[in-house]
Amino acid sequence: MRLSHAEMDRIIDEHFGYEAADDVDGVMASLAPEVEHEVVPSPVGALRDPARIRAYYERLFGSVKGEGVTPIRRLYGDGFVVDETLWRGTIEDGSIFLCDGKSGPVSFRLLHVFELEDGKIAREAAWCDLAAIQRQLGATSR
Repeated sequence: MRLSHAEMDRIIDEHFGYEAADDVDGVMASLAPEVEHEVVPSPVGALRDPARIRAYYERLFGSVKGEGVTPIRRLYGDGFVVDETLWRGTIEDGSIFLCDGKSGPVSFRLLHVFELEDGKIAREAAWCDLAAIQRQLGATSR
């Protein structure tokens, strides 16, 4: 079944809403049972095991505090979406982005590629602008 742009938006926006609320159960419910999840950079790499994905989100939600997201663009394909945003908030534990010992306010571009199947996210790959994160944390580390 081919999803409309509105259906894809609903799935992704619901997922982002759970992330913004630090709702691990909601995030996990938005993912397909056979999901692949990867954030670049990340100390854990690509994950397929739901327990490890849950542990990653628990660590992420304890490490970052979002203050806002500005959508830049969303591109659609057959069963996939590319979403680009500007994320703003505070990183309390930089190790989640391979910036051990660093913390502080940041703003960086975030690019997601979602593959969708049966109303769920079958693959989520996210790339963070690490250079921007490192530059800002280097200037504001505590």
